Amino acid sequence: MELIKALRGTRDILPDEIGYWQWLESVARDILLKANYQEIRTPIFEQTALFERGIGEATDVVGKEMYTFVDRGERSITLRPEGTAGVVRSFIENKLHATGGVQRLWYTGPMFRYERPQAGRQRQFHQIGVEVLGSRDARADVEVIAIATNILQKLGLKNLNLNLNSVGNSTDRQVYRQALVDYLTQYKDELDPDSQDRLSRNPLRILDSKDQRTQEIVQDAPSILEYLGDDSRAHFERVQQLLTALEIPYSLNPRLVRGLDYYTHTAFEIISDDLGAQATVCGGGRYDGLVQELGGPETPAVGWAIGLERLVILLQQLNSLSSSSLDFYMVSRGTLAESQALILTQKLRQNGFSVELDLSGSAFGKQFKRADRSGAVACLVLGDAEAEQQTIKLKWLKTGEEITINQSDLFDKIDQFREHIKTLKTP
Repeated sequence: MELIKALRGTRDILPDEIGYWQWLESVARDILLKANYQEIRTPIFEQTALFERGIGEATDVVGKEMYTFVDRGERSITLRPEGTAGVVRSFIENKLHATGGVQRLWYTGPMFRYERPQAGRQRQFHQIGVEVLGSRDARADVEVIAIATNILQKLGLKNLNLNLNSVGNSTDRQVYRQALVDYLTQYKDELDPDSQDRLSRNPLRILDSKDQRTQEIVQDAPSILEYLGDDSRAHFERVQQLLTALEIPYSLNPRLVRGLDYYTHTAFEIISDDLGAQATVCGGGRYDGLVQELGGPETPAVGWAIGLERLVILLQQLNSLSSSSLDFYMVSRGTLAESQALILTQKLRQNGFSVELDLSGSAFGKQFKRADRSGAVACLVLGDAEAEQQTIKLKWLKTGEEITINQSDLFDKIDQFREHIKTLKTP
């Protein structure tokens, strides 16, 4: 019988890796909670029209990468390729705008794009994202950038660079688009095939082509910063002033346009020098027209998304994860001892300790080896002799100190054990 395997572009997140995921999710959740961002959970599939209208039919995401199918009701359904469009749809449908003021939302979950799989890029991938809806203020742009920076720094990342650009408003982009087309048309035959196709459909996307010759051509292309109107220029200058005030360093990158049509004004990416070709760990920007485009009231907005797969790769490289959180590893052998070990394990767990009970029934030597590998602070040992005497051996694995105590002392002196474990866990 042929072995059934995970589909190409998907992968299992195994127990030896899951700690990194739980840690970064916990760090992000804590920072977002303190900034009063509210979690929102939207479906992983939506009507295809949502993404066609929201992201733009001329984008690579819609044109080449979406997982789209017709369901039994003859409806065109798409697995979400990104999180913003679904959040905006929910914002409109559930009338979150009716409360007035600014809505600060965040989400996490799987996204789906049909791309060539590589390290840090899967067809099912995961993101954490934020959306701030209801403010045109440049402070909103800078707040979301600052929060992303806080999360990444809290995780221990250091070699980070913020790339910043403005793509202006629709009027600015229309004028710039024509100037860019005029410039690129003279080199049309030298552009890569994808860029030749984009020249009439989505010329701004040519700016971040990975083709070497195309990159050489766009080096001398007009800069969008030269085509910003007064309002767009003032907004962008204010963003830069506020970033400087917060001592967040940045680099201007007039070639940064992002891959989705809904962006306006500020566009940014946070890049890691430690990731090679797949360097972007966070990307986002302002999208003042998307809510109205999808049928809602005029609502300015700004947000970002962090790719978790790439971030986990970085954390693994840094070996940033703290040591095991396990307090006790319970070793036992013999019928009476194994019964008592189960009871003591459960009582310790109910008292707030993390305990792993060895269920193998193997010789003490093999169980001790597993205890050493577990990362536990202490090993509890019960044989039939200890079980009959209602005692238990306790070995502090970090120091090698070993004592025999009455089983009742585990709970009579529980606060002492708790404090000692806390001390041994402190680096």
